[in-house]
Amino acid sequence: MNKAVLEFSSRPENVAFARVAVAALAAQLDFTLSDLDEIKVAVSEAVTNAIIHGYENQPDRIVRVEIKIAEEYIGIEVIDHGKGIKDINKALEPAYSTDPERMGLGFAFMQSFMEKFEVSSIPGKGTRVKMGRRAGTPGRQAVPEQ
Repeated sequence: MNKAVLEFSSRPENVAFARVAVAALAAQLDFTLSDLDEIKVAVSEAVTNAIIHGYENQPDRIVRVEIKIAEEYIGIEVIDHGKGIKDINKALEPAYSTDPERMGLGFAFMQSFMEKFEVSSIPGKGTRVKMGRRAGTPGRQAVPEQ
């Protein structure tokens, strides 16, 4: 197993850092360029949510990203210790956002681009987004409904 932990300030310019760092590790596996792009979008959305919603754009907080790679699988966790999510089911609805300036599609992108997707949150304590994908396997958007 290979793993890395990133911790960085909750500043918007660090979203790109998280994307590139995760993609660099994911590139060790047999992902296509398209797969890597989807993983980068999912990471961007999770980190952006932590900064904007979790920390309400306070730049002095810390976002943690944990990455684990084993047997052609990448697992990613994005963790904040911000305000948390009161109603996860509501937050997971496409186009729902607590910020009227946002489109509310972040969780939808994460769900569609990753095989594994799970959100846990405690109001007032923070949020943890767990995502994962196996190389050679499409994200959920390519899986036919049954």
